[in-house]
Amino acid sequence: MMNERTIRRAIPLFSSKASAGFPSPADDHLESRLDVTEYLIDQADATFFAMVTGDSMRDAGLLENDIVVVDRSKKPVISNIIIAIIDGEFTIKSLGQSKSGRPILIPANPDYPIIEIKDETDFQVWGVVTGSFRRFR
Repeated sequence: MMNERTIRRAIPLFSSKASAGFPSPADDHLESRLDVTEYLIDQADATFFAMVTGDSMRDAGLLENDIVVVDRSKKPVISNIIIAIIDGEFTIKSLGQSKSGRPILIPANPDYPIIEIKDETDFQVWGVVTGSFRRFR
């Protein structure tokens, strides 16, 4: 098992931003160092990572095999992306509220239905998604 000392590494962070549109002249000045765990994790003892499966959150930028950062210490509010357990199954969705005040889980893909939480549903918010990352290679 990795301890915090093992995973904490500061990586160079350049002051120029990477344009996703037209290229801008490179600014080769190192601004600082970025500790990825410090950037992604607010409360280490309440945080875990989970791998995304499926495409129900694709329009929110969460794709198959992405890793989400989940903080169990954060109180979920409407519009947060959360990990929930519904009848024993984990799911990642946006938290919403029906007109009657009941929680609903909203996918970020129109091919999936909104999940309405009913009285008989075994439902628990497991944590709030605070970030994500992916590998391309």
